[in-house]
Amino acid sequence: MNSRQPIPVVVLAGFLGSGKTTVLNHLLAGRGGTRIGVVVNDFGSIEVDAMSVAGQVGDSMVSLGGGCLCCAVDGSELDAYLEKLSAPAHRIDVIVIEASGLAEPQEMIRMLMASENPAVRYGGMVEVVDAAEFDATRARHPETDRHLAVADLVVLNKTDRVDAHERTRIETELAALCAPGTPVVGADHGRIDPELLFDRRPWTETRGQLSFEDLLAEADGHDRCTHAHAAYESTEFSSEQALSPRRFIDFLDRRPAGLYRIKGFVWFGVPGHEERYEIQAVGRFLRFAPQPWGRGETRRTQLVLIGSGTDGEGLVRELEACREESPQDANPDSMWGVLRYVDRPPQDEGDAPGPDTSETPLTY
Repeated sequence: MNSRQPIPVVVLAGFLGSGKTTVLNHLLAGRGGTRIGVVVNDFGSIEVDAMSVAGQVGDSMVSLGGGCLCCAVDGSELDAYLEKLSAPAHRIDVIVIEASGLAEPQEMIRMLMASENPAVRYGGMVEVVDAAEFDATRARHPETDRHLAVADLVVLNKTDRVDAHERTRIETELAALCAPGTPVVGADHGRIDPELLFDRRPWTETRGQLSFEDLLAEADGHDRCTHAHAAYESTEFSSEQALSPRRFIDFLDRRPAGLYRIKGFVWFGVPGHEERYEIQAVGRFLRFAPQPWGRGETRRTQLVLIGSGTDGEGLVRELEACREESPQDANPDSMWGVLRYVDRPPQDEGDAPGPDTSETPLTY
């Protein structure tokens, strides 16, 4: 990974017993060739969670024992760990913070957003909920509602322990507690497709001593995540005609709750903004990153949309309606909706971010 590109940091939160570590272990097992850095924030002096994942990430894991990460008021301790993981030598693609079951996600998000480390960026918050203990958890921890309100994606875990009627009731309550449009992904035993959170690098076999990925692939016939991926639908959209930034942002604002992930590149072609815009959406979390076109590269939009219960043909029709026949005549102010979701303030004069001259980053 190009060290000049910021590494996304995803917060994995949820109360004690919700299944965060199980979800994390599943993500690690299905990561393919993607390099994941892990920060395990255990509560207490015996770091059980850290021990359970240590064998899968090696030196790319650090642990904050003895209390909640959110107790580090100035965030300096977190910054130190993120600086270690983001060192170029580790070649990390994505960092996952498994928060203590007693942590305050809002404070964690605040610390990440306030971080001055240019090598990392906030990548969204995933809240894991125990379906079997949903009511009991809310009774014990009234702050559950507050945590759900700031989640970008909710994983309703242990769905195998409730019947269809109970699951529907919980999903209805979650829809009321979460921000509008927040997706809720059902899972049992923490099995969600890693593609919902980050892009997997192609897995390649090694020669000689088998790596951890080699052993997993050998044991599972190179098909460990097929069962999880089967629960989702993938829709692709491509257009060599530029998209209207205003209509595209309107499409994103209206995207259905079952649409969990959007990734790819968008061409707007608006004067002053002719570069391509990488888009990453995980649940409600949305980010654009302007990048230069490669020499001789065709100007086009290429998107992949991953969800469950979505109308793929309908999504394509909505995206086709975003096409703009004369982008060169568009008012540059039409880009403001997109620029709100660009990580860094403009570096050049004017309002537009300057083109990034580095290589295309690996996405999460």
